[in-house]
Amino acid sequence: MDISTLNWPAILVATLANFLIGGLWYSAFLFGKPWMAENKFSEHELRQSNMLKLFSLTFLFSLVMAFNLAMFLNDSKTTTSWGAMAGFLAGFGWVTMSLFVIGQFERKTTRYMLIHGGYVTVSFVVMGLILGAWR
Repeated sequence: MDISTLNWPAILVATLANFLIGGLWYSAFLFGKPWMAENKFSEHELRQSNMLKLFSLTFLFSLVMAFNLAMFLNDSKTTTSWGAMAGFLAGFGWVTMSLFVIGQFERKTTRYMLIHGGYVTVSFVVMGLILGAWR
């Protein structure tokens, strides 16, 4: 596939959307406290993290995810609804189910897997919406 036909501004916006959804998803407003409890993290431990490295790598990985999804949707027939559906199929069908398989072997709780799987699914749907709509 020819990457010169990709919509790079849409990929960047999808990347930012993924980044922002993660910030909201794992905030105290939504699932931050249950996520911290599942991982046995304290607020003090989290503050000790190298935030520049953490957010830089998160942005890079989000960019790779948006680029990858854009490659699958790089067709003139792609619509907003197909973008959202492709995002759902990738987020839920591939990533979330992979998290559940791995989580079973790592003895993670269902709550832990649902927190992460929910984030991935919502994030991929939104990225797919953006990439499908912005043709």
